[in-house]
Amino acid sequence: MSFALHVARRAERSLRRIPSARRYQIMAALDAMHEDPLAGDVVKLKGTDAFRRRVGDYRIIFTIDFDHAAVGIIDVLR
Repeated sequence: MSFALHVARRAERSLRRIPSARRYQIMAALDAMHEDPLAGDVVKLKGTDAFRRRVGDYRIIFTIDFDHAAVGIIDVLR
């Protein structure tokens, strides 16, 4: 099953500020999330329905809607 990615404006702004070498790694992780959003170093965040995926020094914060096969990228943080 393939998941659709929806990137929030906040995450887009964060990605623009990341150095290009790291941005490439993060974009590769986002591409991999199309097939399996829970693969890699993923942890569910306490008290929310959100998850985080670690990519080097950065964290991708996202939610998953299994009913609609969609992943919402909330933010990318250092």
